[in-house]
Amino acid sequence: MKSATAPIDRIARMEDSAPDLHADRGRKPAFAALALLALIWGYNWVAMKVALSYAPPVTFGALRAGSAAAFLFAFLAACGKSLRMPVSPRRLVALALFQTTGFVGLMSCALATGDAGRTAILVYTMPFWVLLLAAPVLGERLTRAKVLAGGCGFAGIVMIFSPWAMHGDLSGMALAAGAGLDWAVAVMIAKSMRVHGIWALLRLNAWQALIGCIPLGVLALLVRAQPIHWTPAFILALLYSVLFGTGIAWFLWLFVLSRLSASISGLAALMIPVVGILADWAQLGVRPGLWETLGGGMLIFGLSLIAWAQSRGIA
Repeated sequence: MKSATAPIDRIARMEDSAPDLHADRGRKPAFAALALLALIWGYNWVAMKVALSYAPPVTFGALRAGSAAAFLFAFLAACGKSLRMPVSPRRLVALALFQTTGFVGLMSCALATGDAGRTAILVYTMPFWVLLLAAPVLGERLTRAKVLAGGCGFAGIVMIFSPWAMHGDLSGMALAAGAGLDWAVAVMIAKSMRVHGIWALLRLNAWQALIGCIPLGVLALLVRAQPIHWTPAFILALLYSVLFGTGIAWFLWLFVLSRLSASISGLAALMIPVVGILADWAQLGVRPGLWETLGGGMLIFGLSLIAWAQSRGIA
């Protein structure tokens, strides 16, 4: 009888036999993972907004990351896989502090004060920070296609955000933008790691979520926030955010970073806030206006441009 993990084991053997996951290959699986990631993370903005109606933001962030770590470690143990750290403790702690503690904490606090769509847009200033950091930090070539796609994406973000009609909590907007910068730094750290194999990526995700949730948990205890209201809506939103939005999605993101350059990964991820806006409209009734529609079109055009450049080998 075949093992339930046999398909994953076959992929893992293929990955482990490869000399370097950062090589310029395997882009089709990476773009397929990005498409799935856009759906998962796009809807996760709505799930998190629902959950934050029943829990303080830092407490929710700690619970989300800690539960995801427990889920991933339990899955690895059930599959009979090693639980050891896949990278040096120093790099792992650095990734955890930026990818989980800083990003999840800032994002949760921002989302608690703003609507899901606009918060997602500000967080996804990440690709533009990545474009600026990738050349000096990682030595990635800043091509004309990347600059043009980045310009389209920036224009789309500005249209969707509509600063000429700005309203709402400015501190929440600053927190969301800070989360985007924090995420970009996490991308730089993740790209510097040499992690081979699917199982190693799962271990990396489990360890960084575990380490990253500890400062959030300590902060939640120090703040002494209101208790969580364990309603059915909160439990469903938490389960989605833990299993899909954190456990599976962060694995997909690390997989994408192992196959694509940081700048292209960031630009392609701009589809996620578009999905977030549509999900926010469908479930929470926050209808996109004219500028948001035009901005979404600019984002899609920028993504189409980078995809075309990729197919021509000029990105």
